[in-house]
Amino acid sequence: MFDSSQCFPTIRARAIDPAKSSCSLALIPILLGCFVWGGHHCEAAELRAGVAKVDITDREAGPVNDPLYAKALVLRSDAETLVMITVDAVAIGEIGRIGNDYLATVRDRLQAELGIPSENVFVNASHCHGIVRTDIADLTVEAVHAAAQDLEPVLVGSGIGHEDRIMENRRLLLKSGRTIDVRHAYSLPPDDEVAEVGKIDPQIGVLRIDRQDGTPLAVVYNFACHPIQGVPGGGNTADITGFASQVIEENLGSGALALFVQGCGGDINPAHYKVVDRPRSAEPLGNLLGLSVLKAVRAIECRDAQRLAVINETLTLPRIDSSQRIFTMEAEQQRLLGSLRGTTLDFKTFLQLQARYELAREFPSGPAHRYLHEQALGREELAVLDAENRRQLQAYARNVLVMEELTRLQTNLALLKKHHASLVAAGKRTIDVELMAIRVGDFVLTSFPGELTVEIGLNVKRLSPHQPTFVAGYTNGYIYYCPTAEQMANIGNAQEDSDCLLAPQWQAIYETKVVELLNRL
Repeated sequence: MFDSSQCFPTIRARAIDPAKSSCSLALIPILLGCFVWGGHHCEAAELRAGVAKVDITDREAGPVNDPLYAKALVLRSDAETLVMITVDAVAIGEIGRIGNDYLATVRDRLQAELGIPSENVFVNASHCHGIVRTDIADLTVEAVHAAAQDLEPVLVGSGIGHEDRIMENRRLLLKSGRTIDVRHAYSLPPDDEVAEVGKIDPQIGVLRIDRQDGTPLAVVYNFACHPIQGVPGGGNTADITGFASQVIEENLGSGALALFVQGCGGDINPAHYKVVDRPRSAEPLGNLLGLSVLKAVRAIECRDAQRLAVINETLTLPRIDSSQRIFTMEAEQQRLLGSLRGTTLDFKTFLQLQARYELAREFPSGPAHRYLHEQALGREELAVLDAENRRQLQAYARNVLVMEELTRLQTNLALLKKHHASLVAAGKRTIDVELMAIRVGDFVLTSFPGELTVEIGLNVKRLSPHQPTFVAGYTNGYIYYCPTAEQMANIGNAQEDSDCLLAPQWQAIYETKVVELLNRL
């Protein structure tokens, strides 16, 4: 019988100092030489796991508030291996600091150095907007090496947490039938135009992994929210989910790691995202999320679980041709510009008049007795002045609203033009995406590389043959936003609909395929 303990020293999961790790890591391929995935397997059917993390913060990019990490969880049964990597970064390729060659580089090295098949490597970005080091691929591989040399028998359990206080749907349905989104790139609509808000998904999917002695080794938690709240000092930060993971790890102790897996957060903002009357801080929101995860973790009972299944397939989806919509939006752009009208007011005068006419609506241009005095004399000078001022205020306000609409239109029009240019450059009307379906005991997770909106995730959860099922976006690549077919009827009005490569038909194709994969677990 092959005894893996002869190849793997007993080293507990730990954070790695990249500056000090290169020498010891050079020995890992030698240590792993007698243990190659796809070659010899342990005859024992028990599930084994190891975890590690590496600091990936670019400390030369400016002030640092809290560290960013690449975390690795290696799971191995007698027949299967899964490497789960979570990265505190905006995306796996395409945007941000991580290049498009990152995923292939990491997978190729893990295949060559550890014998781990590329299709068994799951890499999820938290979607925080922190700045990572340029050698992120090397650091990620180091984390997996460290986790792989520390495998030990584990118990697993899964559960569900709940958190609804820290996020809100950023899509606003207007009374006109249009939907717009809440962003810093443009203004909110007038309050009296808002009719409804979109859904959220308060569910937290939790995988708990304990050592045989019952001490926690790892917690994987899946949740849908944009972690883009920032910190008061503006420093580099892992944002909401970084603080949540810190709360979990400090409370669990025993060297346990918390790995956040981003869900379908494409249209989910942090709560109170546009507040201007207090500093924006991710820490209170992260603390709430972390405590909600801990509540779920403590309700989970772990047990022996031999079930480890990994499915990886490529799906071809149709790309959208936005040329007609671009033409329509450019015409609307010209119409809005033509609707601007001259007014004698400047911004300073507008603010002064607006405050006066709101503060004293009946007598804005003088005390009440002056108005009464004029009326007694049959004069209307103040009344005429007020009528003209109100016309000028209304004209200026109309121009402001047009400016706000132009800002929104131009921002989203630029996104449509960008992706239409990429369609032309690609020379094909389809795009290939990688899907994964994973089962660890009773924990079921499926992945997609785009920013899925929350309704896509809710649909998959409802359609899945496994209850519960959890959904990870932002995984194994990045293809921008992926809204529902219904949401795509709104193209140009919100970022999710405009910053998108896919044609509306994608949703039905994807949902059919993901249910097929889940049925095979």
